[in-house]
Amino acid sequence: MSAAVEAAQKVVDTVTSWDYSATDEKVEDKLLEGLRAAGVSIPDRERDRLLEEISALKQDESAGTPQVQEAWPTSAEVV
Repeated sequence: MSAAVEAAQKVVDTVTSWDYSATDEKVEDKLLEGLRAAGVSIPDRERDRLLEEISALKQDESAGTPQVQEAWPTSAEVV
């Protein structure tokens, strides 16, 4: 696991542990804020998937924490 993916996963773990009564917008804000603070970026499709899976946990906690599949340092250029 790359350092960027590991950092992004820590953010997802933190956001996932939030109170399940948080709105989807609040969860997205906290995810993006955490990624910025960690200095990592994820593709839009990855963000959308993670947010959908985090939201689904409100209905089925047994699904487990979503796993980050792709991330890179914010300063890195993606080709």
